[in-house]
Amino acid sequence: MQILLLILGTVLLPKAACALKCYECTPELSGSCTQTTKECPSSTQCGSIRMISYAGGSKLADIKMKSCALAEQCVNGSVNFGVATTVLTSSCCSSDLCNSQDAPDGSISSPNGKKCFQCDGQGCTKTLNCNGNEDYCISAKATVGGEKATVKGCASELICSSVQSAQMTGVIAGKISCCQGDLCNRASSTTASILLFVAPLISLIWIS
Repeated sequence: MQILLLILGTVLLPKAACALKCYECTPELSGSCTQTTKECPSSTQCGSIRMISYAGGSKLADIKMKSCALAEQCVNGSVNFGVATTVLTSSCCSSDLCNSQDAPDGSISSPNGKKCFQCDGQGCTKTLNCNGNEDYCISAKATVGGEKATVKGCASELICSSVQSAQMTGVIAGKISCCQGDLCNRASSTTASILLFVAPLISLIWIS
């Protein structure tokens, strides 16, 4: 009888969740990294992310990363400040070491008809045409050389929601806000270097 109870208890008791194994690759400042393996929490997936920054029509940076990721961290979209655009692509999966491939290459999409303010050296009154799924306007503020500075532009909804939940603070420095509707990110007279806001600090998106 005791043996039957033991077998029944073994079957009915919840089994411990097996840890998911994923590739991990956190890039250095040079963009290169050494791929290792890592056991991830049961609530996560394996993920690959890629961030490509463009400036003046040329590719400025191409950063690739792999790690454990929550479902909401597997985003695809872009942030467009006019003179510089950063495109994020990701690929997530839920089996051991399934993130062996890099996330797909992201490119700048065609204009979608929406408009937001952007900043240049003269102020933040210039109109910017948004691309692809950039259906929100974005404003980002930081302190540069002891002075407050602002950049403005277009962003995808998924990127905005991740930014505003503090999961992507490393992609765009400083205080960030998004709004929906043409030219809803009203003008500001203080501007900053665009490169400050497209620094490739994507490690903050992922679970360490």
